[in-house]
Amino acid sequence: MVRLAFPLLVLVVLGLLLVAVVLPSKRDTTVAVWWTRIQHDVGTLIRSVIALVALTAIVWFVVLPLFGWSARGPVGAQDSGGLRNPAALTEQAPAMFEVAFDTSKGRFAVNVHREWAPIGADRFYNLVKSGFFDDVRFFRVIAGQLAQFGMHGDPAVQNAWRDAVVEDDPVRHGNVRGSVSFASRGPNTRTTQLFINLRDNSAYDRLGFAPFAEVVTGLDVVDSLYSDYEERPDQGLIDAEGNAYLIREFPNLDYIKKAAVR
Repeated sequence: MVRLAFPLLVLVVLGLLLVAVVLPSKRDTTVAVWWTRIQHDVGTLIRSVIALVALTAIVWFVVLPLFGWSARGPVGAQDSGGLRNPAALTEQAPAMFEVAFDTSKGRFAVNVHREWAPIGADRFYNLVKSGFFDDVRFFRVIAGQLAQFGMHGDPAVQNAWRDAVVEDDPVRHGNVRGSVSFASRGPNTRTTQLFINLRDNSAYDRLGFAPFAEVVTGLDVVDSLYSDYEERPDQGLIDAEGNAYLIREFPNLDYIKKAAVR
């Protein structure tokens, strides 16, 4: 609520300034005179309404996001209550399924093969079904190497998953171009971060990164994700501030609009 207070205050101030412009001079101080003027100047009323709507739109859709808010609440936090309980999201995935990612650059789809990495496939399935990846940024993209994502835009959700680790799967399929694996910070530390291999990264196989899926359509979309920031986004600050930090400091990052099992 504290972060929301300033943008709303800006809206109130702008509204008061608008009223001050519309109100007549000091010699026309009565409400009756003001109302008579409006009745005889429909154009003024229409312009005032349009201006107020425009100011509201600017504050709602431009100023609020700068403070980490959208029209529906904190950016990345819409309908996120269920995501704060990882222990409840443990459904077993089908043997094979497809997930479509609608992104700011277009659509790509992946086929998941549970037999390649069943633990990873199950975690991915539950993340997608719960809407975890919606509005999530591709925060680490190294052109021609990999595209990494999976840090939630709401710090409260990200915090809930930080220690919700799953065990490693044996590597049964190589990290070839187009394959999808979980990132990790050591043995048995996989949580929600993933990367898509943009080249043959078979060297990752011996490091224990176990692919569980492959991009089947739209690999050109993945190749085109914004990569100029490379590894500049700070994961500690993403943890602490979520999408508010990424939108403020790295506005060109591409992101997932919606991910869904098909």
